[in-house]
Amino acid sequence: MRKFLLESRLLGIFLFISFLVSLAAADENTDKVDKLFSKWDSTVSPGAALVIIKDGKIIHKRGYGMANLEHNIPITSTSVFRIGSTSKQFTASCIAILALERKISLDDDIRKYVPELQKHKRPITIRHLVHHTSGIRDYLTLADVAALTEDHFYTPEDTIELLGRQRGLNFPSGEEFLYSNSGYFLMGIIVERVSGKSLNDFAQEHIFKPLGMRNTHFHDDHTMVVKNRADGYSPTKKGFLIAMTTLDHVGDGGVFTTVEDLFLWDQAFYNNKLGKELMELIQTPGELNSGEKLNYAFGLNIDDYKGLRRVHHSGGFVGFKAQMIRFPQHKFSVVCLANFGTINPSRLCIQVADIYLASKFKKTEEVPKKKKEIEPVTLSREELEEKAGNYQNKKTGEWTIISIKEDKLEIGEGKRKYVLLPVSKTSFRALDAPFDISIDFFPEDKQGIRRAKITLEGEKINLVKAPRLKSLTPSQLEEYAGEYYNDELPAIYKLVVEKGSLLFKHKNAPKDALKAMSRDKFTVRWMNIEFIRNKRKKSQD
Repeated sequence: MRKFLLESRLLGIFLFISFLVSLAAADENTDKVDKLFSKWDSTVSPGAALVIIKDGKIIHKRGYGMANLEHNIPITSTSVFRIGSTSKQFTASCIAILALERKISLDDDIRKYVPELQKHKRPITIRHLVHHTSGIRDYLTLADVAALTEDHFYTPEDTIELLGRQRGLNFPSGEEFLYSNSGYFLMGIIVERVSGKSLNDFAQEHIFKPLGMRNTHFHDDHTMVVKNRADGYSPTKKGFLIAMTTLDHVGDGGVFTTVEDLFLWDQAFYNNKLGKELMELIQTPGELNSGEKLNYAFGLNIDDYKGLRRVHHSGGFVGFKAQMIRFPQHKFSVVCLANFGTINPSRLCIQVADIYLASKFKKTEEVPKKKKEIEPVTLSREELEEKAGNYQNKKTGEWTIISIKEDKLEIGEGKRKYVLLPVSKTSFRALDAPFDISIDFFPEDKQGIRRAKITLEGEKINLVKAPRLKSLTPSQLEEYAGEYYNDELPAIYKLVVEKGSLLFKHKNAPKDALKAMSRDKFTVRWMNIEFIRNKRKKSQD
């Protein structure tokens, strides 16, 4: 009996010690997490809300910073945020529900429901919209090109009309993957026209209310009062600027929610409260006409991170940023919602996962060194100069500028420039960038450097170097001056030469001068402009 009591006491002591060790480990992890957010954990800065989920329970939730700077309201786990494109998984789920109810087919021609759109040789299906393979131009990009800013009011009906004017596509449907907000906006329209209910009402009935997501809705009325709403902020030289929009568009975005409500959505992938068939369908990736498999499912990216399956989607709009990331093998998820445009929830969620799942991740042979620990190699001025130049992403048309300053390569333009540190003769890593950037240059015989590959937060982007271009004289710039009409928007663009620079002069035009990148190709802000010469070599269009 005495021996039994002794063993029982020893077992109790052991369990108590194990409990204390577990608590210490938990405290150590949460301390590490809080340190990641310490920059915004104040009463004078916007910030973020966070939940960490493990085995069906919230193991850590916190707010960092302020939801409203004017009224000194702190962020909590019940603060309501706009989540931008993280909303897409809810729109896609509504489409999936209609498909499972056989009210639509994913292979239906979208003109069956949106006949205002142009007819194309190869039909565009709902499935193309879901997986971003439609080729339809992004309406937000079109609005920017038409000089309609985020605070400019235009209705969903205006956007349907705008898309209906587009005669061309970025590519034939099903041939490529190109992220398009238009596709998900149109999916929201299809839900409304098929169900006879607004997207919000349909989502409330089939998703939000069944899961108990009481603080979640599609925000289709910008004048609507939302309790516990956090304001979105952008940085300025003097501090912060309230970011806002009058757009009532939903589908591609528009969900307002809390991290605690997103916990309930996360659990639906395990408890199947909305049905196992639905949850399996929305995690089914798409594919191209060629048979190539995509990582994009129904508003969800599905890939691997350090050997573990990862399901995730980020979002961002008017000062808000969001990320929801799930590692289903370990029933572990992280949700981060921010109300400051410079916060990177995607990186923060991964850093949190790195803390909690460190022992679960696949060990890699090469562990990247921290930026400050990288041992640079020494390159000659000539070796640096051959890499400097203008590089274009042939798929998207975007330009990347590599320049030299004080015998160092820099990437970027304006104030957003980062020094590139050489780790070999052809490989560089960016210093002091808020995200991981590395670039590899590929020399070719006799032609020198003609290609490069940027790795941005794990995404690889292939670039082609443009031939070197001499500075254009004012008389050469005058060739491009004039008025240009785009009947698909419609919009008129006026270009003038002032003080040796080529400038737009239409309403809401960028104030910066157009920068020549290669022959007849210019860029300003986010826009790329290409002039097409007629037979007389006079620039047009």
